Amino acid sequence: MLSTLSLWSKTVSAVFRTKPASFQFHTFSPLQVTLNQVLRGARKKKKKKPPASAALNGNPFLKGVCTKVFTMKPKKPNSAIRKVARVQLSNGRAITAYIPGIGHNAQEHSVVLVRGGRVQDCPGVKYHLVRGAYDLAGVVGRITSRSKYGAKKPKSV
Repeated sequence: MLSTLSLWSKTVSAVFRTKPASFQFHTFSPLQVTLNQVLRGARKKKKKKPPASAALNGNPFLKGVCTKVFTMKPKKPNSAIRKVARVQLSNGRAITAYIPGIGHNAQEHSVVLVRGGRVQDCPGVKYHLVRGAYDLAGVVGRITSRSKYGAKKPKSV
């Protein structure tokens, strides 16, 4: 019994003496933190960034009702009149959403579908309305990128 124990301890020590090639030049495990890193504050957990479209609660789309339809001017280098709507979502939150495309039939009390996606030159507008869903009609006469604007395929003559 004693000889087997000593034999086993010799083999175990031999296994721990030989290091694999990947650990030959390291004095510590790469997962351990050095004292300097601890002093610098390396162990602090990184904060998760909140989602850009927080009002949607992780949903791809949400239904809402327009409370106000108005226009907005973009930030400094750009010049336009952006069509936007204030929308009361089904989860109770009120947001400002952009109405894409040329012309729209959105008005107060229109039921609309909201998706995420901000408008870079309009501050506070972090959502888009989906054209061709619920009360918001698709863009009339649209030939290219029809799926983005809810336009039907034109009838060939």
